[in-house]
Amino acid sequence: MAGEAVRAALTDAGIDYSEVQRAAVGYVFQPSAAGQRVLYDVGLTGIPMVNVNNNCATGSTALALAQEWVATGVADVVLAVGFEQMTRAAMSGDGASPKVTTIDHHLEVMLSEHRLAAAPVTTQFFGSAALEHQRRYGTTVEQIAAVAVKNHEHSTRNPLAQFTDAYTLDQVLADKPVHGPLTRSQCSPMSDGAAAAVIASPEFVAAHGLAARAVPILGQALRTDTDAGFSSRSMIDVVGAPMTAEAGRRAMGAAGVRIEEIDVIELHDCFSINELITYEALGLCDPGEAGALVADGVTSYGGSWVVNPSGGLISKGHPLGATGLAQCAELTWQLRGDAGPRQVDGAARALAHNLGLGGACVVTVYGAPGT
Repeated sequence: MAGEAVRAALTDAGIDYSEVQRAAVGYVFQPSAAGQRVLYDVGLTGIPMVNVNNNCATGSTALALAQEWVATGVADVVLAVGFEQMTRAAMSGDGASPKVTTIDHHLEVMLSEHRLAAAPVTTQFFGSAALEHQRRYGTTVEQIAAVAVKNHEHSTRNPLAQFTDAYTLDQVLADKPVHGPLTRSQCSPMSDGAAAAVIASPEFVAAHGLAARAVPILGQALRTDTDAGFSSRSMIDVVGAPMTAEAGRRAMGAAGVRIEEIDVIELHDCFSINELITYEALGLCDPGEAGALVADGVTSYGGSWVVNPSGGLISKGHPLGATGLAQCAELTWQLRGDAGPRQVDGAARALAHNLGLGGACVVTVYGAPGT
């Protein structure tokens, strides 16, 4: 799948692999140097390759690294690649090595307020954040579930989505309970997948006649946790709201745009509640208003923004290493007007938000070709 994604990206850009000067390759559940092995099947050119692992933000971290290489003049054309093969053993650990946790700060806050349950720990983090959002703001189970209804409906337009069935609100609410108010269809599934992007300098784009297809990155920010993620003792903060707010502020500041000027958004809805938390962190609405925002259709077709037209992680799928680059692909198609039945009319600016606990957050602002 990774080789297929790379070859598709190269064909889309109209260039040969021999022109690529560097590659950043992201994955989470593969052995060291798996990036080299993937690209060996594309070509043995000897280019430098850097393997990237930043949990669920891996794909967008590879993109940020590739963008940095180009922006600083290290290379003119590079590849960012992400792929994943997920299994239950990979998600839980195979027991072959001592268990070392990188989320001890997150666990300490959660266990100070909540009892450990039988559900996967990540699900408990976000389920606990959902319970807190309900207590603090009066958010209803129906409003949280409305995120899944929206994103599953969006995925019916996406032939590349893992799931392409629509769900009613009653079906989502009646699905298998997972943790807190979250049901199965409100959680991202285990997914296999791959995505790739070609990042090139303006000079390379001009020399190769790519200006009509090249989507510019107008602003980008990679942030990690600060004390704000833990000192408040809030599970909403533990799951990344402060990181998101800061990365969004920096990326939109670099792009010189406000959230109201964004047309289409791909954000990290690993669980339905995280879409609501992200609305508030990015400034789509004030704290506590996200539930009404999605229930009123403000974040779907015909609203102020179209959020997760691909179906998002909940329905499109969440192959950890590839997710950030899959967002890049979707927004590139949207800004070119190539998204087919899920096209957002008049899309001129787009924003991607990719989050990894433990912790990393990347926000990227894109413009239409020629911007």
